[in-house]
Amino acid sequence: MLAPDEHKEALASITGAFISVLLATFSSSMLLSVEYTPVILASTGASAILMFSLPYSPVSQPWNLIGGHLISAVVGVTCYRYIPSDLLSASLSIPLSMLLMHYCRCMHPPGGATAIAAVIGGESIHALGYGFVIVPVFFNSVILLSFAMAVATIREKNPFYDDE
Repeated sequence: MLAPDEHKEALASITGAFISVLLATFSSSMLLSVEYTPVILASTGASAILMFSLPYSPVSQPWNLIGGHLISAVVGVTCYRYIPSDLLSASLSIPLSMLLMHYCRCMHPPGGATAIAAVIGGESIHALGYGFVIVPVFFNSVILLSFAMAVATIREKNPFYDDE
């Protein structure tokens, strides 16, 4: 059973996750065909869980969220464009993303789904080319980060969240 303060924490987390994923879904569906929006939102949803339920985890920090997704998107698009086999391209996109996230110190596990989405996302995603990195990947990451920061600010400023 959750303590009363934990209920407030959970409510703030799920509300922030819901609103941010809803906005990311809407923006992605406006840019991509509805058929491929779920592919993009897999990594967004995984990031939302990290950002809102584990906000102090190293993988949930702003640089990890933004850098991890951007690096993974670039790697995924590059693999798709230059490796002729979809199987090999998809299989290499994750370890290459991990390697670069490691060296750039921005490990964010949902980045793996972002890399794969660039490879298997279909024509609407492939047509974006490296534009995929900015819209929807960067844009969705900024939406999540903005709402995560807003929820964190509410937690800090709201007397209902005082631990004392």
